Amino acid sequence: MTQDFHLHRDAFGQLVFTAADGTEHCEVAPARAFPITAAREGIALLSREGNELAWIPKLDELPQEIRLLVEEELEGREFMPEIQRVCSVTGYATPCTWRVETDRGTTDLLLKAEEDIRRLSGQSLLIVDGRNIQFLIRNPQSLDATSRKILDRFL
Repeated sequence: MTQDFHLHRDAFGQLVFTAADGTEHCEVAPARAFPITAAREGIALLSREGNELAWIPKLDELPQEIRLLVEEELEGREFMPEIQRVCSVTGYATPCTWRVETDRGTTDLLLKAEEDIRRLSGQSLLIVDGRNIQFLIRNPQSLDATSRKILDRFL
């Protein structure tokens, strides 16, 4: 990949994009085209107005210094805990509260309606809770038997 831009952080910690012609854009934000199915491919660098400044086909092909800045920025903007286990539910009718173990710890989520469980491409599921936090289940078949049984009641 030929890189025709540079990234750095300003004194306020914001990303600054410098184009090949020397034009600078402050408060640049990376955005993934496919955050779940191809998280390391297809990333746009957007100006504060939302205009695309650069397209990154593959994050891993960037120089390490720039790749780390983009990854840091993405981590700070994206928060999608991955459910590893469904411990319990308060009931099988919605709304109900689920106790789940995620890659970020144990928490409770409020499932307002069954429609808040969405199928993504492949086997992945996205659950949006009552606080609009999105939880991901990459592969429901990899969950333990109890978790699968609870999940099946809502699908």
